[in-house]
Amino acid sequence: MDSNAVGGIGRRRLLGWGGLAAAGVAAAGAQLVGAPPAAAAAERSGTDRIPPDARPGGAYDRYVAGLAAEDRFSGVVLLSYQGRTVLSRSYGMADRERGIRNHEDVAVNLSSASQPFLAVAVLRLMQEGELALSDTVGTHLTGFAADIAERVTVHHLLTSTSGLDAPMPDWERVFHSREEVREYHEQWTRQATLVVAPGSDDQGHTAGGGAGLAIAAQIVEAVTGTTYWDYVHEHVFGRAGMTGSAYYTRTQWLTDEHIAHSYMRQADGSRVDAVRNLDKGSVNPPIAGRNPARAFIGNASGDGFATAPDLVRFAHALRDGTLLDRPFAELLTGAKLPGSTRTSFRAYTGPLHLVNGRQWEFGRGGSTAGSAANWSVYPDTGWVGVVLSNYDDIPLPEILQQQEQAITGQAVEPPVGG
Repeated sequence: MDSNAVGGIGRRRLLGWGGLAAAGVAAAGAQLVGAPPAAAAAERSGTDRIPPDARPGGAYDRYVAGLAAEDRFSGVVLLSYQGRTVLSRSYGMADRERGIRNHEDVAVNLSSASQPFLAVAVLRLMQEGELALSDTVGTHLTGFAADIAERVTVHHLLTSTSGLDAPMPDWERVFHSREEVREYHEQWTRQATLVVAPGSDDQGHTAGGGAGLAIAAQIVEAVTGTTYWDYVHEHVFGRAGMTGSAYYTRTQWLTDEHIAHSYMRQADGSRVDAVRNLDKGSVNPPIAGRNPARAFIGNASGDGFATAPDLVRFAHALRDGTLLDRPFAELLTGAKLPGSTRTSFRAYTGPLHLVNGRQWEFGRGGSTAGSAANWSVYPDTGWVGVVLSNYDDIPLPEILQQQEQAITGQAVEPPVGG
């Protein structure tokens, strides 16, 4: 659920997006829907080409293969260009105990990389006239402190600028049903307090930020009369054709051979199966002791599952209007707040990055005990890159830098302080 374990270039590109403009107003950013004029002209004239480094046997392919050979990567990488798969590679074991290898259609725990599913769910309801980004928490929910109910808006929740703080969740608790998870999150979020003015602070990866996303999911439930999971399954995964993706339960994780088990690095250098060892946690300091399998099912701030091809389908379903009409898709990806570097920005629940001053990249990433994930969309050229791993100690920032260099066909600008 948290990607703080990933540092340097990866952390800035993986972490959440914020909110600069007033709710409902998208600033300049990635134009998701429809090919940009330059890209469309290049496609018509036949001048577009796939850089050699992105092809099978190219630099990116060789780099990931080298990591896998050293047991530093297990999972799937995929590059897609204008709807066509350019590179798809799978390494390592999805389930060591049963001898099942990773393959393209294995679903991996996304951690925080599943947060844009929440943003799409909210914007679909906005598109249908069921809610507004300016709605306050109290418009739809009860039981919150008056200042939260009256001042924190849906926009603040999606940009992690709610100003909330909350107790850290109980990472050691083992849940046993969806109902138990829902009840816990309802009680937990109502312990939140307002510590700074809404809109003035980014708390995307604190307990307050997680509570804000959980509150947004509860608003989805209040408006629709169904669970957040069921709504996303039908209106996001279902509409996009993401047949291998879901908020799987621990029971499904244990029994379904199409879901990769997460292997957590331990202090002695070994890796253990997160699903079959509920008492184990990751050694990564920011999430010490957190085992996502304990949660029984994921939540709005993390731990959904997806396959690499499904994340490509998600990107295309945003682009072609399947998930959201054009104005709402552009609202999703429009810049809301400057990021930590001169070329980074934030949109709803994910980052926006200007690559070498020439093209936009947006997507989401995350890392948790036993897994790491990232999906990146380059709307100006039609590229989509996916990295899914059932190891939590892969060099994800370096993989993403290699991916970006392969896709753009040129060296990328070094990160500030990276």
